[in-house]
Amino acid sequence: MFLCKQTLYFLLFITCSLVICNATNAQFYIRGQVKDVKGNAMIDVQITLISSPKYLYKSGSDGSFGIPTTKLVDTLVFEQEGFEKKKLTVHAKQFIDAVLIMLPETISSLRTKLNSQIKNLDNINQHSLFGFGESYTQTVENDGIKTNNFNEANYTLNIDRASYSNVRRFIVNSYKPPVEAVRIEELLNYFNFDEGFEKKEKFIINTNITSCPWNNKSHLLFVKTQAPSVDVQKISATNFVFLIDVSGSMDKPNRLPLVKSAFKLLIKNLRPIDSVAIVTYGGGVHVVLPSTKCLNLQKFNNIIDSLDAVGDTPGEGALRTAYEIARKSYIKTGTNRVILATDGDFNVGQTSEKQLEELVELQKSFGIYLTCLGVGMGNYKDSKLEALAKKGNGNFAYLDNVNEAEKVLVQEFTKTMFTVAKDAFIHIEFDKNAIEEFRLIGYDNKKDALQDSTNNLEGGEIGSGHSNITIFEIKLTQKQKIDTIIAKGKLQYKANEKDITNNFFVRNTTNYDINNASHTYKLATCVAWFGSLLKTSKHTKNSNFEQLIQFTEQSINRNNYIEMEFLQLVKKAALIYEPNLPKKRKKKYLQEVTQ
Repeated sequence: MFLCKQTLYFLLFITCSLVICNATNAQFYIRGQVKDVKGNAMIDVQITLISSPKYLYKSGSDGSFGIPTTKLVDTLVFEQEGFEKKKLTVHAKQFIDAVLIMLPETISSLRTKLNSQIKNLDNINQHSLFGFGESYTQTVENDGIKTNNFNEANYTLNIDRASYSNVRRFIVNSYKPPVEAVRIEELLNYFNFDEGFEKKEKFIINTNITSCPWNNKSHLLFVKTQAPSVDVQKISATNFVFLIDVSGSMDKPNRLPLVKSAFKLLIKNLRPIDSVAIVTYGGGVHVVLPSTKCLNLQKFNNIIDSLDAVGDTPGEGALRTAYEIARKSYIKTGTNRVILATDGDFNVGQTSEKQLEELVELQKSFGIYLTCLGVGMGNYKDSKLEALAKKGNGNFAYLDNVNEAEKVLVQEFTKTMFTVAKDAFIHIEFDKNAIEEFRLIGYDNKKDALQDSTNNLEGGEIGSGHSNITIFEIKLTQKQKIDTIIAKGKLQYKANEKDITNNFFVRNTTNYDINNASHTYKLATCVAWFGSLLKTSKHTKNSNFEQLIQFTEQSINRNNYIEMEFLQLVKKAALIYEPNLPKKRKKKYLQEVTQ
């Protein structure tokens, strides 16, 4: 009997111990989702469980999370760069909806920024957002400003040149390009204006004043900059992520096949120390090649050749995946860049320009740049790619043929891929006694940016060795004296995380005749004039394509293929915009553009 009682007590003790033990180690599972105030899912949000702070968790691709805990009631802390930290007491049996609020300074940085600041924001003219099913951002052409009212101008520098090849695509196909597709500063960026410049390790700035061929009451002021050149032999390793749209809309000869040819050209430039990852999106997001050293270039070519176009366009998720790979393979002393190739048709996920801008803006803080390569005709979304490039510390080009791909990715490889200056812009202050009126040609602002008077100027990124020309149309007073300073300016940018300022002065000169100017300034004048006529600008309404053709024929270098192609483009545009040309002239242009 005694033994039976002992056994009973022992069994009772073991049973109680097991109950206590099980209660102590009971496992619960906290489930939920992280969103922003607009209801958008947020990925990669860091989540800390207060009861086990040494373990860190992150939200998944749709913002969801699942975290094990030993407590029925616990505390979670949510953290994401650019957002307020959030602390929540949670119950394991309830689904958690965590909403993060963006910080005020982040909201400010994400506002649409200005390309230039030169005038009051009244009397905004609107243009159509769409042309041929394509989307372009509404802009407002800069007008003439009286210096007595406002004598300062600020404008962004960048290497974007997509507008030129896109405009060329329309004209070659005998269409008028949408007015909003014509960005004169990008037309100018397309050309190489390094004549007379030596390759140096710092910015060089020159200025000049000439007569104006489309308005004999005005003059043209040129501001010409040359960026420092990177020694290719000293460039550190690169970390590229090719992000390729393989959705159904890319299944046309001028889309995916062109993109494949472009990337194969780019690969030829890469070295064994460089790394490439390939991400595709179409019917889903696929990592077809993790970050890999460029030891076997044929391997990359084979993968690119195997790509086919099919499915919808989950562009937002693909961007997130590409940035995640770029961060994981980040090279601290090298160049880290996502290269996106698409027709811009993001139709699954975050599709608005604002949302895409926010995504890219938050990611660029990791030091990863973005290059956007646009292709296609009919549903090409220029506005989205332009917004992404500007927010992503990057640049923007449009590929209308293989020759353009070679120009952007081979001939101008260092300009496109290696940034030497960030947040670059120029400020100019005009002497009211010497200049009574000025007009910045190009750099037209987005309509919504103009309507927000709190916006600041958005600086741009400049690639190695890039030459840039900006043109002002000015009216000189009778008071100015020869060889005196009539304007002063400064170039501001960041390099190696340092703020740098280069001051310069504009002097009045005696040689105003545009016909006596150097080839560089005459070519730039042709290009700006061409853009103004395409935009049907009121500032060039008293001139025509015939006058432009005559000036261009005596201004270009006939041994330069790109400049000769430009002349042909102007003649082709004349046939489209001025159908009532004299028969002989019309016949002559037709013969020349069909040769």
